[in-house]
Amino acid sequence: MTTLTSPPSRRYPYPRAQVTRLMPSSDMTSAAPSKAQLPGRAQVVIVGGGVIGCSVAYHLAEAGWTDVVLLERDKLTSGTTWHAAGLMTCFGSFSETSMQMRLYTRQLYRELEAKTGQATGFSAVGFIEAAADKDRLEEYRRVAAFNRLCGLEVHEISPREIAERFPIADINGLEAGFYVPDDGRVNPVDVTMALAKGARANGVQIFEEVTATGVTVTDERVQSVTTAQGDIECDYVVNCTGMWARQFGQAHGVNIPLQAAEHYYLITDTIAGIDSTLPVFEDPSAHAYYREEGGGLMIGLFEPVCAPWNVDSIPQDFSFGEIPPDWDRMGPYLERAMQRVPISLEAGIRKFFCGPESFTPDLQPFIGEAPGIRNYFVAAGMNSVGILTGGGVGRVVASWIINGKPDVDVTGFNINRALPHQRNPQYRAERTVETLGLVYQTHYPGRTVTTARGVKRSPIHHLLKERGAYFRDVSGWEGADWYAQPGEMPETGELTWGRPHWFESWANEHRAIREGVGFMDMSFMSKFLVQGEQAGALLDYVSANAVDGADGVITYTQWLNDSGNIQADLTVTKLGANKFFVVASDTAHGQVLQWLTRHGKNFAATVTDVTSGYAQFNIHGPLARDLLQAATTADMSNSAFPFRTAREIDLGFARAMCVRITYVGELGYELYVPTEQAVHAYERLCEVGQQVELVHCGLKALASLRMEKGYRDFGHDIDNTDSVLEVGLGFAVAWDKASDFIGRDAALKQKNSGPLHRRLVQVKLLDPLPLLYHGEILLRSGEVVGYVRAASYGHTLGGAVGLAMVDATEPITADYLATGTWEVEVAGVKVPATTSLRPMYDPTNEKVTGK
Repeated sequence: MTTLTSPPSRRYPYPRAQVTRLMPSSDMTSAAPSKAQLPGRAQVVIVGGGVIGCSVAYHLAEAGWTDVVLLERDKLTSGTTWHAAGLMTCFGSFSETSMQMRLYTRQLYRELEAKTGQATGFSAVGFIEAAADKDRLEEYRRVAAFNRLCGLEVHEISPREIAERFPIADINGLEAGFYVPDDGRVNPVDVTMALAKGARANGVQIFEEVTATGVTVTDERVQSVTTAQGDIECDYVVNCTGMWARQFGQAHGVNIPLQAAEHYYLITDTIAGIDSTLPVFEDPSAHAYYREEGGGLMIGLFEPVCAPWNVDSIPQDFSFGEIPPDWDRMGPYLERAMQRVPISLEAGIRKFFCGPESFTPDLQPFIGEAPGIRNYFVAAGMNSVGILTGGGVGRVVASWIINGKPDVDVTGFNINRALPHQRNPQYRAERTVETLGLVYQTHYPGRTVTTARGVKRSPIHHLLKERGAYFRDVSGWEGADWYAQPGEMPETGELTWGRPHWFESWANEHRAIREGVGFMDMSFMSKFLVQGEQAGALLDYVSANAVDGADGVITYTQWLNDSGNIQADLTVTKLGANKFFVVASDTAHGQVLQWLTRHGKNFAATVTDVTSGYAQFNIHGPLARDLLQAATTADMSNSAFPFRTAREIDLGFARAMCVRITYVGELGYELYVPTEQAVHAYERLCEVGQQVELVHCGLKALASLRMEKGYRDFGHDIDNTDSVLEVGLGFAVAWDKASDFIGRDAALKQKNSGPLHRRLVQVKLLDPLPLLYHGEILLRSGEVVGYVRAASYGHTLGGAVGLAMVDATEPITADYLATGTWEVEVAGVKVPATTSLRPMYDPTNEKVTGK
């Protein structure tokens, strides 16, 4: 099978950068699209001729897939690519995948001219990110450490050094800057034409002024693309239609809930002393970026409250278009931005430009194979970083098409995370107002979105609100994050990188579960009924563990692909001979449903999404059994209801499926209650809970409790690039089960290949004051060996605790951990730490399985 070369998996030593103009150059004709008759068939049809579509075409052709057609409804770049600002600034992401794509893109743009003969206008003038307050300084120090791990050269510089490199800035109030010498700028049109020229040179056919009007799907698989000039049969379709992606996808049942918004930049007249060597400068506190343009300045804006554009639909004939700027709305933002560079207030205005760019509900792109249609791929919703990541996105999508699976972590980008309600006009209109501005907000760990809220609510939401719950967005659900103390209001308070004002409330909830009993509403969890004559065979085939055993038993398992990498992490409960209950996290909903339906085609089984049909209440803690025994007539003793038991019980007037399982490391039960009986069941639990001082606990407590125990969370600390052995989940694999399962051969091969050099370890800071969140660098005896993927605060262990992936040149064993001196870099400070392969809390599982 043909493969694309992926970037190094842990270190990214990419070279440097280069610069350009905004508008098309005179030699665009060198990449002039074909005017020939459309072919009747192609292996791949790409719809959309912006930077993303041309990048996908280029990378497919580079890998030898040359039977490719690209269709553009007007001219290449005519949507949003042509007016992009062309920033090639890699600094700022906490995502390993995003950093891979940025660094790969920067290197690609450097090399394209030599490969294609078409200039890209790439110039490594350097980039400076300004930190205007202590919190931004902390964020950027954390980001800088992570970005260095990924291969980016970045230096913290003083305000004086900012002035030396960008002398027109007013440095008053600035704390520091972060300088990337190899970043810079690029001409978006030139880049796109270079990609198109390279693709055509390898055999790709590009057609302008050909509008794709639909996709024909047969047996849930792509069949052809329809145009006014005729149909093109194909094996694959790639939707790269940018801000039209939602409309184009919706026509054939693909949900891509992005929304266009007004995006602004101002170009000044010529300013003395400014030339093309000026670095790119960003000051998020002023909502602005600055770069040279035609001897003057371009001042781009990401205002905190933006304006969605054409919520109903994007005009099909909008091409190289502009939006009349709203001076009244944008005036205050523009004035603030110009004050950071006072000389701009004295210069004339050449242009105040407004053009549309598309944004997604969570500021992450939509990439991957669409649920429900085989070989229909999406690459859209770039959130203003389409040029910055265009090369990387094209490489990832092309590799995914060719190899049938992604070669990077896509858990945060996968199109299967899109939710049906997110395409509603009101939702898109309200959420987009916020998302554009979030680009330049301080990315506090406690921040949650505030717009388009209340979409999904648990049956007991109103009762939890009365209890003082502070809610955050959980995949569209309102999830209780923590509870205010009696007499206090559950308010966000001041966002911080330090201990929030609700830290003690969180600690109390954590301790309640460790020492007494706590209640959690987990109704947002994804739930599926799998039924039919071959339901057990299907689930045993997709599960690494043996799930088709005795009735009334829950099994923890992973689903793997044929490479042995994890695709899902969940539980399967066998309710009866032909009836199973699958439960996964809220974020895995689309992935689990897509995996089940895809692999279930050859089995006599049905899959039903029952997420909304059941409330889920979790009861955890040493007194959990006492509470439940008081609420039911069922025998809850350890002998009658041992660990992993699943059985229906009574709760007053209600019936509930009760499962003895835990995600916090204590005696625990999960109760699945029909939605219409949920309020009564909750009231019953609260009534008897008074006897044992039941405490309501939120998701912050769930996170800290599970992190102390070292429990994994797919999409946060484990992902689709990991094997079960690397993340310490080999115990959940039934290596000797009689039936085959997906990924078995690959997993066995790794198991038999000797000690691992890549493993997930638990890490705890020895100093109780610093906090861990994500992306902190882990060092062993002074050498960087990995980073913290997810973390929380261990209120029982007495310090911040997380899970970190370690890559080493020697086997990672208990002795390897014990013989090293461990530190974690937290915002530029190295903090002593300890590591472990076993859970630091209750490593023998006595509290979970014991009496």
